[in-house]
Amino acid sequence: MDMTGVDRRRFVGGLAAGTALLAGGARAATPPLPKAPVALSIIDVGGALALLQAGFDAYRAAKPELVSKITYVKAPAPELAAKIKAQQDAGKSDLDLVLTSSDALSAGLELGLWQKIFPDFQEAFPGIEENYEPTALKLFKAQGQGYGVVCAYYPSGPILEYAPERVKQVPKTAAELLVWAKANPDRFMYARPANSGPGKSFIMGLPYLLGDKDPKDPVNGWEKSWAYMKELSPAIEYYPTGTGVTMKEFGEGSRDIIVSTTGWDINPRYLGIVPKSAAISTLEGFHWVSDAFFMTVPKGVPQDRLAVLLDMMAFILTPKIQSYTYDEGYLYPGPAVKNVPLSMAPQKSQDVIAEYGRPEYAKLIADNPIELSLPPDKLVLAFRRWDEEIGSKKGK
Repeated sequence: MDMTGVDRRRFVGGLAAGTALLAGGARAATPPLPKAPVALSIIDVGGALALLQAGFDAYRAAKPELVSKITYVKAPAPELAAKIKAQQDAGKSDLDLVLTSSDALSAGLELGLWQKIFPDFQEAFPGIEENYEPTALKLFKAQGQGYGVVCAYYPSGPILEYAPERVKQVPKTAAELLVWAKANPDRFMYARPANSGPGKSFIMGLPYLLGDKDPKDPVNGWEKSWAYMKELSPAIEYYPTGTGVTMKEFGEGSRDIIVSTTGWDINPRYLGIVPKSAAISTLEGFHWVSDAFFMTVPKGVPQDRLAVLLDMMAFILTPKIQSYTYDEGYLYPGPAVKNVPLSMAPQKSQDVIAEYGRPEYAKLIADNPIELSLPPDKLVLAFRRWDEEIGSKKGK
């Protein structure tokens, strides 16, 4: 989930306490907390800092004996793996904690960049499995794979966001969307999936909409989806490198339908980037494709900093901090753990969601299947194929 092109206010977030047994494997002893405070560097490549920074700041304020300073850095997701690998190859460890969606997590897993956390240091996170929301727990196991700790979660998308004053016949099926896009060239848009939550959810959601052979296999199971994306492509002017561009152009009126998610629907309308009047719809056969933010630690972080990072991650997973993930609707709902109702969130979050949230989301979440994102290795293959066969054919 990128925030490209969107200047959003940084708020907070976190997750709830806990951890559990990810079967088997030798455990390392959790390193002892240092006797002097350490300085930490956190890099955000997907927008998670907007939800989590206040949680990290609260930890530093609560434990000055452990943390002297936290430096925050932002970078585009596709650049992260190469940046960390270059540091590791040079024997450096300038980045201590990475906040990422499944995109950069997957790229780093492919290159072997991350420190194994579970089951190695699971005693630092008592009760995590019991505390996670069911889908967040599945993402923790299937995508985190012991290296990434889910710190915020949402059902995501793909949903369509459209301008009701300009779109009078809203497409109800994937076939109708294709017809509409061809009849209205350059008025439909989605961003490059490798750096866009909505773009990612769109390509992973298509196999369910189209009845493809195996929605979990982008290489051999997406025959209809790849054909559909290729046929759709000539009707799309270009593929932006981030979701924020699609929101900006939609808000300015140069696009009539864009791909969105719950958070990308609510938050830009609150910020005034997209008109409050924008409407949403889903296509026949709709399945949610869930997504999450993860905390990961690059290999090579010194033991004193690793000890503090483990303690800080557990703090981020506490209900009070987790309630801030409601934010301003950016990752709606947001909490990845159970028993964190909206009423626990700051009043500002409650007010934003009351005004800009949609009552229909509760029913959409309750009545439609929630699928997991592709596992990391398959996601990398899907991104690579999209870049080669779809995205490389046009650019801007």
